[in-house]
Amino acid sequence: MLSQEEIDSLLSSLSVEVDQPATGQVTGEGTVVTSKPSTDKRNYKLYNFRRPDKFSKDHLRALQTIHESFARQLGLVMTAYLRMTVEIDVVSVDQLTYDEFVRSMPSPMTVSILELDPLPGQVLLGFGYEVTSSVIDRMLGGPGTPEARARELTDIEQSLIRRVLDRAIISLEEAWRSMMNVNASMVGFEESYALIQVATPGEIVALITFEVNLGNKHSGLVSLCVPYPVLEGVISQLSAQHIFHRQQSSIPFEEQEKILKKLNYAKIPVQVLLGGTELTVGDLLALSVGDVIRLDREASDDLLACVNGRPKFYCRPGKLKDKLAVYMYESVELEESIEGFGL
Repeated sequence: MLSQEEIDSLLSSLSVEVDQPATGQVTGEGTVVTSKPSTDKRNYKLYNFRRPDKFSKDHLRALQTIHESFARQLGLVMTAYLRMTVEIDVVSVDQLTYDEFVRSMPSPMTVSILELDPLPGQVLLGFGYEVTSSVIDRMLGGPGTPEARARELTDIEQSLIRRVLDRAIISLEEAWRSMMNVNASMVGFEESYALIQVATPGEIVALITFEVNLGNKHSGLVSLCVPYPVLEGVISQLSAQHIFHRQQSSIPFEEQEKILKKLNYAKIPVQVLLGGTELTVGDLLALSVGDVIRLDREASDDLLACVNGRPKFYCRPGKLKDKLAVYMYESVELEESIEGFGL
């Protein structure tokens, strides 16, 4: 809030100064040269009281960083789901009033109303008709060509597009984890922004606009509207420095357990090296069944087990039931110290 003295000072700096009379100088030839006194340069900027800027440039840059990650993740998800190339880029990040935002959006437009628990309020994620019609055409077995004429979606088409929206919500939730942990959920579904009121007409909102390129042939727009009251309680965390610090922080123990659980099913190659030798091409071509190749290691020497091509353990040969096996008894500390294995 500004005091009356500050308001008067601001208004006086914007008022037009009355032109002062010019001063004259007489030159040697008798001509009079007139000049006007230079006006003082004031250090101020215009401020619109009807539309205050609540998001700073740092806040907008942080929102752009978050949703660039969202665009990458959603592009990969839609590429795999639709089996066609989908590229998504952040076009702009702006702040404007909610009324201006609603009037600037086309209709019809597929809009999902989202809640980001524990943040208050609701945010809006809207897909342009070019995107929705192209996605639906692809899901029904077509090449992904959008319809030329915009129309409202049928009940079956709404059910299909909700599957894509569910995947978009998961990607949005993952992207926001760089700032804070949120649980995203869809609480509503409409065909136009004009039918939704998540903020007062004069409330400032952040508008993130994405361009979606489908199959390198068709493109459309996706918009995300975040009202200021949603971020007001965590606005101090909305900075590039905070996001970078959070990304560098250690992964929680629960997340580590999830990653390790998924890695348990991964398959990696394991090889045991008996030793090595050098042969000429002629000797190699002359080999036949029953020949013996003399290696550069003794039968009593340790063997080397390599995991995914990297030496990891010293081991000894043995037998388990009717199968050959090795017993690993020591880890390889320095790969440079390995000799005699041809590595």
